[in-house]
Amino acid sequence: MTATRNTVTLDETERSSQMTQVEVLLGLANEVEFFTADDDTAYADVRVKGHRETYPIASQSFSDWLVRRYYEETDRTPSAAALVSATGLLQARARFDGAKRSVFIRVGECDGKLYLDLANDKWEVVEIDSDGWRVTVDPPVRFRRSRGMLSLPTPTKGGDINILKQLLNITSDTNFILAVSWLLAAMRPTGPYPILIVTGEQGSAKSTFTALLRRILDPNCAPTRALPRDERDFFIAANNGHILAFDNVSRLPPLLSDTMCRLATGGSFSTRQLHTDREEILIHAARPIICNGIEEFVSRPDLADRAVSLTLRPVPDEERKLEREIWSEFHAHHPLILGVLLDAAVHGLRNFANVKLDRFPRMADFVQWVVACEPALWPAGSFLSAYCTNRDEVVEGILDGDSVAIAVRTLITQRGAWRGTASQLCEALAELSSGKDKQANLPTCPRALSGKLRRLAPSLRKGGIEISFDREGRNRNRMIHIIHVTPGPDAEEPETG
Repeated sequence: MTATRNTVTLDETERSSQMTQVEVLLGLANEVEFFTADDDTAYADVRVKGHRETYPIASQSFSDWLVRRYYEETDRTPSAAALVSATGLLQARARFDGAKRSVFIRVGECDGKLYLDLANDKWEVVEIDSDGWRVTVDPPVRFRRSRGMLSLPTPTKGGDINILKQLLNITSDTNFILAVSWLLAAMRPTGPYPILIVTGEQGSAKSTFTALLRRILDPNCAPTRALPRDERDFFIAANNGHILAFDNVSRLPPLLSDTMCRLATGGSFSTRQLHTDREEILIHAARPIICNGIEEFVSRPDLADRAVSLTLRPVPDEERKLEREIWSEFHAHHPLILGVLLDAAVHGLRNFANVKLDRFPRMADFVQWVVACEPALWPAGSFLSAYCTNRDEVVEGILDGDSVAIAVRTLITQRGAWRGTASQLCEALAELSSGKDKQANLPTCPRALSGKLRRLAPSLRKGGIEISFDREGRNRNRMIHIIHVTPGPDAEEPETG
C-alpha cells in the first residue's frame, strides 16, 4: 500500500512540476507577438538583441528561443513534455487570437514597396520604393528563414551593371540584357517569372554562371541542385527558397515540364498531412527558375513560351580562371551589383504605372516591369528587342525539333491548306514521312495527335500556320482545319508608349 501511495504521490508531483513549467513558458511568451500566415501557419515575432525575428511556432528555432528564455529565468531547462504542451497552446493562441499577416521568403511586398531580406544576424531588410532604397530592421512585412539560406551583403551605391558582365561568361549584349532582366524579375515576390534556360558545351562555365546568378539575390549553401524527381519535391524546394537553380539537366519529363510552367506563373500543390486521414498540406508558390545543361532539353512549346534561352560559349584555356579567383572577384563587387539592381527597381516602381504596351505578349507583367526598370541600366527599347528575338528563336527551335511540327509544315507547304478528322490527318502525315524512324516519331493515335497539335498551335501560329478545331455534319464530327496565316502580332516586337 505504501509503495502504491508513493507512486501516486510521485506522479502528482511530476504533474504539478510539469504544469508549473508550462505556466512559466506561457508567461515568457507574453513578450511575444503571435499571428498566422495566409496558409494558417502559426508564427511568433520575438525580440532578440534589439531587433525582431520571426519563427514558425512549430519550428526548432522558436523552441530554442523558448528554452533559452526559460533557462535565463530559472537556471533550468523545461521538460520535453512541457515544451510540447506550451507550443501547442501558443499555436492555438496565434490561430484564434492573432492577426493575419503575409509571410515571405527573401523577397516581399507591402503598400507598393518591395522588400529584400538580407538574411543576416541583425535581420536587416532593404526597403525599396519610388523614392529610393534603404536598410531597415523593422519592416512592415515578415520574412521566414529556411535551412540553407545565406546572408546578402549590405548593398552600396555607385556601381555599374557592366561589372556583372565581366564576371559572367557572356559576350553578347543581348544575352547579358536578358540575364539581368531575369534578375530584375526575381526582385519581385510574385510572378510571372521567365524560366532561364542556359545551355552550352562542357567547359562553358554553365554551373558557375547558374550559381553566380542565384548568389546575387538568394544565396544558399546549396546554390544548385539536381532536378527534383517529382512534383512534390519541386514544390517543397519552392517552399524553402526564392530562386530554384538546377544543374546539369539532360532530360525534362513532361510532368516536371508542366510543374515548371505552373511555378513560373504561380501554382499550388497539395498532399495528405502525415498521421491524418483528412488534413491536407497546401503549398502555393511562384518562383524564378534557372536550369542549365549541355543539350537542348526544353521540348514542350508551353515551357518554351515561358522561357528565356541563353547559349554560353566555351571558355578558352587562356581565359579560364580558378574557381576561388572568380568568387573572390564576385564577393568584392557583390555589394555594388546589388546596389545597381536596387537602383533599377526604384526606377521600375517609379515608372511602372506609366509603361503602356501596344500589345501584351506572353509574360506581360514581366515585360512591363523590365521596361519600367531598363532606363536605369541601358537605352530604352533594348530589352524588348532582345526578348522578342529570343522568344522567336526558342519557338523556332522547338518547331525544328518536333516531328509533328515538321510534318504539318511540310503538309501545308505542299497543299496550302488542309481540313479533315484527326484520323485522316494521321494518315496524311504518315504518307509524307519517309523511313521507319520518322514514322515512329509521329503519333499513330488520333487523340494523341490532337493533343499534340493543341500544344503546338501557339508556336505554329507564330510561324505562320493556324490550326483550329470545330465540329461539322449531322454527326458533329470533330474537324481540324490548318491554313497559312500572317504571323501574329505576338511574334513581332511590342511597342511602348
